[in-house]
Amino acid sequence: MNQLNDMATFASVVAEGSFSRAARNLGLSKATVSKRVSRLEDRLGARLLNRTTRRLSLTEIGSAFHEHCARLVAEAEEAEHTVTELTANPRGTLKVNVPMSFGRLHIARAIPEFLSRFPDLKVDITLDDAFVDLVHGGYDLAIRIADLPDSSLVARRLAPSRRVVCGSPGYFRRRGVPETPDDLRNHDCLSYSYLATTGSWPFRKGQRTWNIPVSGSLNANNGDVLLAAAAAAAAGTGLVLVPTFMVEQQLRSGALRPILASYAESDFGIYAVYPHRRHVSAKVRAFVDYFAERFGPAPYWDEALRKAREPDDG
Repeated sequence: MNQLNDMATFASVVAEGSFSRAARNLGLSKATVSKRVSRLEDRLGARLLNRTTRRLSLTEIGSAFHEHCARLVAEAEEAEHTVTELTANPRGTLKVNVPMSFGRLHIARAIPEFLSRFPDLKVDITLDDAFVDLVHGGYDLAIRIADLPDSSLVARRLAPSRRVVCGSPGYFRRRGVPETPDDLRNHDCLSYSYLATTGSWPFRKGQRTWNIPVSGSLNANNGDVLLAAAAAAAAGTGLVLVPTFMVEQQLRSGALRPILASYAESDFGIYAVYPHRRHVSAKVRAFVDYFAERFGPAPYWDEALRKAREPDDG
């Protein structure tokens, strides 16, 4: 590091034409500037400057060496300028990891507008329902849908994520309508492999909580598979516990009906998570701010749940 500082000091002396002006430019004392140049000459074993009381001039070796020093300083300034630009303005490539269904249904439809707002950005999206290590995977951020535990990552809540139990009208005609969480023990409940509470579904009403053991004929690591099975036209394979962001269209069309809506499920949220709190890049900040504004505390997909009609018993 001393060598680089000495080279930059030497380049400044040549550019300014004097030790005094170089010292003022660098915010150093004249003695410090002179010491650095002398130390550089001693290290190289060659005189770089001819010094007189009135002027400085480069030696032949000094002239050749100065070209390299000047280029080094210019590249360092360019590097600093690049970092400043990337920090101030969203640009470059943003690498994002997103859950598969949420990415397909809600992130994908918003990306064109996001990119038009930030034309210097490129987005590299990986859709994956499995939990990934952001740092090891080289991701700038990830979208996670969870009741987040303590973590070294920074998390910003973009929207609530409510889950609802749904079934097809055909299933309810065939099997009846559960009226309480306990009734689910006698129903075919389709399971999601990545759910933290696989094998049981949690509910809450007032101060009371339930953790209902469930079982069924289908288990899958993808929510779309479960949703398709539950909404099968003939009779439906079983009941699903799914986020409302997944079931918006099926609730609007009536292909699926919600049940037990008065029983709240655990407080999940949709979060943007990223590794560092300090010096957050402009591209990460732009993505997080955009989607926090787009989704918000009352996301558009929950409107379908508010309007959906629960099935009649029998």
